[in-house]
Amino acid sequence: MLAGKALGQRVRLQAAAKAAVPCVPPSVHVQHRSEPLAAITKHSVLRSCDSSNKHTGSSRRASNVATSAVAEEAAPATVQTCPRGAHWAINKFGGTCMATADRIRSSAQLMIDTPGTNKVVVVSAMGSHPTSPTKVTDLLLNMIRLASKSDPAFVVSLAAVQEKHVTTATLLLGESKELVEFLDRLFDDVDRLKSMLQAMSIAGMTTDSFSDFVVGHGELWSALLFSLCCKQLGADAQFMDTREVLVVTPTSDGANVDLMEDLSNARLDAWFAKHGSHKIVVATGFIAKNTEGQATTLRRNGSDLSATILGALFRAGAITIWTDVDGVYSADPRKVPEAVVLPSMTYHEAWELSYFGANVLHPRTTLPAMKYSIPITIRNFFNLPAPGTRVSDVISEEEKASEKVTIKGFATIDNVTLVNVEGTGMMGVPGIASAIFSTVRDAGINVIMISQASSEQSICFAVRAAEGDLAAKVLRAKFQESISAGRVSAITLIQNCCVLAAVGQGMVARKGVAATMMGALAKAAINIKAIAQGSSEYNITVLIDQADSERGLRAVHSRFYLSDTPIGVAIVGPGLIGGTLIDQIAEQAAQLRSEFNIDIRVLGIASSSRMLLSESGVDLASWKEEFAEKAQPCDLAQLGNFLAASYIPNSAIIDCTASDGPPAEYLNWMNKGIHIITPNKKMGSGPLELYSAMRKVQRLGYTHFFYEGTVGAGLPVLGTLKHLVETGDKVLLIEGVLSGTLSFIFNTFGGDGRAFSEVVAEAKAKGYTEPDPRDDLNGTDVARKVAILARECGLMLELSDISIESLVPAPLRAVVDPAEYMARLPEFDAEMSEKLSAAAADGQCLRYVGVVDVANRKGSVELRRYPISHPFAQLQGSDNIIAFTTKRYKKQQLIIRGPGAGADVTAGGVFSDLLRLAAYLGAPS
Repeated sequence: MLAGKALGQRVRLQAAAKAAVPCVPPSVHVQHRSEPLAAITKHSVLRSCDSSNKHTGSSRRASNVATSAVAEEAAPATVQTCPRGAHWAINKFGGTCMATADRIRSSAQLMIDTPGTNKVVVVSAMGSHPTSPTKVTDLLLNMIRLASKSDPAFVVSLAAVQEKHVTTATLLLGESKELVEFLDRLFDDVDRLKSMLQAMSIAGMTTDSFSDFVVGHGELWSALLFSLCCKQLGADAQFMDTREVLVVTPTSDGANVDLMEDLSNARLDAWFAKHGSHKIVVATGFIAKNTEGQATTLRRNGSDLSATILGALFRAGAITIWTDVDGVYSADPRKVPEAVVLPSMTYHEAWELSYFGANVLHPRTTLPAMKYSIPITIRNFFNLPAPGTRVSDVISEEEKASEKVTIKGFATIDNVTLVNVEGTGMMGVPGIASAIFSTVRDAGINVIMISQASSEQSICFAVRAAEGDLAAKVLRAKFQESISAGRVSAITLIQNCCVLAAVGQGMVARKGVAATMMGALAKAAINIKAIAQGSSEYNITVLIDQADSERGLRAVHSRFYLSDTPIGVAIVGPGLIGGTLIDQIAEQAAQLRSEFNIDIRVLGIASSSRMLLSESGVDLASWKEEFAEKAQPCDLAQLGNFLAASYIPNSAIIDCTASDGPPAEYLNWMNKGIHIITPNKKMGSGPLELYSAMRKVQRLGYTHFFYEGTVGAGLPVLGTLKHLVETGDKVLLIEGVLSGTLSFIFNTFGGDGRAFSEVVAEAKAKGYTEPDPRDDLNGTDVARKVAILARECGLMLELSDISIESLVPAPLRAVVDPAEYMARLPEFDAEMSEKLSAAAADGQCLRYVGVVDVANRKGSVELRRYPISHPFAQLQGSDNIIAFTTKRYKKQQLIIRGPGAGADVTAGGVFSDLLRLAAYLGAPS
């Protein structure tokens, strides 16, 4: 009834509207109803579209701006700046969310109820629903198709579009001025579209600009409905026709468009100058203009791209894509019921999964957001409590804590054909691959994956099943002469295949991912026909039988997502640190297994003379008794062989000693695929030749060597240094109190009047020193740490290159018995007291420091004086402190401070490295 009233009002307004020239593409003159349609000729349809529409009748209503012609005047030169910034949040609602009046109202209410930020709402055309099963965009495209074929049935689709929107608007807006406004606009637009479609029908053809102009109306009407609903609900909302803002240019292949960012930014400023700032801006998705001012679209996934483009223009803090799924799944949940929603993924992972058919953002959609590091969250409009999937350039902390990140997801491309080209005459002949793929390209065939034998006797590639026969036909024609001559022996097709891909940034340089995936397929009795992996290592792709598609997908998914990460461990040196580590593993083992799927099994424990081996794992509750009863003579080479032969796929040796014996075996162990974790400094500071060889094996074999505990015990010193170097910072100087023992000694010495020897005796009694305190006081331990730090900075220093100021008096260096050394040490207290008094007189303190002077390419260990106000003077107990002076941290040093000695913190640092290894092996990190 109200629709009839609105139509009656529109008739009454026609007299005023007749003065206005219909707003249509300038290349077509649309006749008034009184003019014969026959007057519109094919020539008029094909006329150039480069002129500007200058007709601006004073009676034209403001609503007609959104359906303005394909060409418009350029943006004003003087504009008011748009208030850009992270306070803007972009929300895009897809066609499913816009399919009914109730859903539009719920979407609008969600935006109004969400606090805190200004919002840009980007909407798609109305989608399908059981009450109205046809999408608006499909109806518009069908209208164009029929009109271009001179089929008068296009009016049926046009009527269906009008009816769908009239019904929705009436249900959404009720009897209101907003309904009158919308219907008046809708009827105007439908009249214009009908005239344009009649012109196409007469000409029997269409143009891209005509089609883009027509098909974009679905988004225009959705955005207007949404904005009117927001206003009716009391919100400060403003409709935005993005053709007034977005300017794009087609890519060279014409399949996509690129944003003209500077021009679009200027138009955005002009839009704000015209309309002012509002809490909610409701923008049309999918549509824009080209540089000539003609209406165009953003092609495939255009509405999503509109959202990310607007996010970039507004410099928004977040972009949310509202859809009908909970987020991006680790696999298709229709095929893999145990698939999980990924809490986050990187842009690269999204690109890879999208290519293989997963329901993820199109790669081009992410580019504008990626440019300005704007996270994109995919959320379910129908399940608001679900957090969705966050797509950004980093992996979320939540995911690191709860999900496996080695392989992020699995996807399949079903119904493909493998094309195989083989022949002995192909070997070593330049241009064969080029000829094959250029021939396929010229036939318009898309290649999904490529695999080539290293012998160069065969090249195979996968195409869609429907294109397999055509691919074989064009290739046989191209290589007819080579086939006749026998240089190409066969061009064959293997049909009914499926492409299965594993995607994940965590697999980069990760040993064993491909083997794990192939093993999972083998255990499921699935044969692999072809394998491909790009150099980026973001995906591994295999070709299997189509009949095995679902079973293969489940097999690999369950292997990476549902299985434990077992690690067989051997601990060398079950003394103070090693024994504490065993206790820590025993305490945490059950929780790690139940909560993080990490199954740590101690398969061996070795002292300097004996070792205990167990295939199923040592009982850590009674390991000391078992070691005493069942230990055999220690053979480190045999220990490595035992661990390498274990049925547990991952193995690691943890060297908790300070001796030279275990590091001498590191290379042999690593060549067997055994990972090394250690606080032992002998390898990291040992002979450069051995150190370089170990690093080479590590790189080539992807075997891990973790040694955070070698500097600073449990402090993240090496991790921080690696981060600085890897992110391009230039390290200039490193200095620090690197010995917990000497930190305790000099933090205590001078504080209570005791002599230097008494403080050393206390440190020894508390277990801070080595059994022979001279091993700490001679500075060699600190020098080893300096060597390790220097090598991380790129300075390949030998230990002998580092100058050391020893704190052991020269007459006591040759004393054999540590007890005798301690007994005679008081004889030299006066010398240290004198240094302390001199420093105190100048308002300074003594600190024993290691220094890496990167600028002068040298390292040193020395007793230095620091002002009482210096951070080094503020230490307590056995704390360590390390100061980094870098290009980025030049004015104010980057300082790391914390406990640097003690069995608990050192064992904790080693345990942390073990968990880091588990994360690399696929466990949640």
